[in-house]
Amino acid sequence: MLGGTRAEIAGDLGTPIGALAYDNRKAGPGTLFFCVPGGRADGHDFAPAAVEAGVSALVVERRLGLGVPEALVPDARAAMAPAAAAFNRDPTASLQVAGITGTNGKTTTAFLLRHLLERTGTPTGLLGTVKSVVGGAEAEVERTTPEAIDLQATFRAMLDAGDEACAMEVSSHATALGRAAGIRFAVAVFTNLTQDHLDFHADMEDYYAAKRLLFEAAGGEAGGTRPGGAVVNLDDRYGARLATEIADSYGGDLVTFSALGTKEATLRAARVEFDATGSRFVARGPFGELEVEMPLPGHFNVENALAALGTAIALGVEPADAARAFRDAERVPGRLEPIDEGQRFAVLVDYAHTPDSLENVLGAARRLTPSPGRVVCVFGCGGDRDRDKRPLMGEIAARLADVPVVTSDNPRSEEPGAIIAEILAGMTGRDGVAAEVDRRVAIRRALRLAAEGDTVVIAGKGHEQGQEFEGGRKIPFDDREVARDELRALEIRTAR
Repeated sequence: MLGGTRAEIAGDLGTPIGALAYDNRKAGPGTLFFCVPGGRADGHDFAPAAVEAGVSALVVERRLGLGVPEALVPDARAAMAPAAAAFNRDPTASLQVAGITGTNGKTTTAFLLRHLLERTGTPTGLLGTVKSVVGGAEAEVERTTPEAIDLQATFRAMLDAGDEACAMEVSSHATALGRAAGIRFAVAVFTNLTQDHLDFHADMEDYYAAKRLLFEAAGGEAGGTRPGGAVVNLDDRYGARLATEIADSYGGDLVTFSALGTKEATLRAARVEFDATGSRFVARGPFGELEVEMPLPGHFNVENALAALGTAIALGVEPADAARAFRDAERVPGRLEPIDEGQRFAVLVDYAHTPDSLENVLGAARRLTPSPGRVVCVFGCGGDRDRDKRPLMGEIAARLADVPVVTSDNPRSEEPGAIIAEILAGMTGRDGVAAEVDRRVAIRRALRLAAEGDTVVIAGKGHEQGQEFEGGRKIPFDDREVARDELRALEIRTAR
């Protein structure tokens, strides 16, 4: 057995292993190297280089005969998770991990949950799209959910640094590819499901099935244990479906929430208000009523707050303590992030890159904009990703923005102009739409079109600090810094 996976061993069973790797560039003496086939490359092709680097053994799906012990398994990627958990002494048996999945809201919910836990006395790590936090130390991340080897090592590092819990974003890629297997989730959280990633998933049903895996035994791992509790959004139709499907399995460990105040939900929001400074609402539940105030505006952030509140309570936090802790929650980078250079109109940068998230953000911007102010929106769509959402996002911007400016996002291998054309196809019949391939020029144009009292939304990239082009080329590009630069230049131009 290899960490719980059946394996046929060829070579010395007593070979000592001091490290695990799936990237030959990180493999060295004492390493067990996993030959993982992928969409672009096959780890078996890099095995000779790994052996040359001194690895002690290989995990393979076909025999290679390179002179080191080999463990033959049906699925090398699937073998990584249980092996990594065992190698790191099963860290999530002690670390309380809350796994948060959904199309939108994962990052904000994770940030809020970590804040609530920290404020109420539980040292908590963070794994997500924007950054990781281990023992209070922040680091950049490459993907929402790392590979299992990196995950389990990070969980061990959290425990060693004194963390007792972890707020973790879990992508559908992670569950579908088995990265989340081997994790003993204390709580699994579902925010919502809307169109995205249909370049990876066959259809919405397949996308939903990948999300649902989180609520099954150890991220879908055969023979594992299901999460200790589940927190699910009843306002989302897939969430309502999920709650029904898992109700018998979870029983009293299922917590549902509704920002619309649905009576069937365990947690409900009432008297919701928000403005540019934040949100205020009353949370109703088995504990009675609690007033919640936080510096995050928007109805969708009320949903995120309820998700974080329900999860914190499931992890043992007193409801009243959790509710008080919202007051000084930090704004999440690139999520309705205000950019202020003294201009007489509002500028908000947001990661919205799906139809649902763009609609939510523009709806929030509309409510935050005083009449007769206009909403100006700069947005695009990523290349080599779900093409079907492009005209959908175009239609939403045409309907909800007074001044839409269509531009590039991360075009990757696609022609930027062709992507823009597919967006514009959803905006037929709408006058006054601007299109500009150069994202900086598009942002400059939007800012120069804005007048006093308007709100400019720069959507799509949020916290990202680069723009991706053909051949993997990436140039530095941060919407927030570009907006600041252009606002300063605008002020100088105006002053002259």
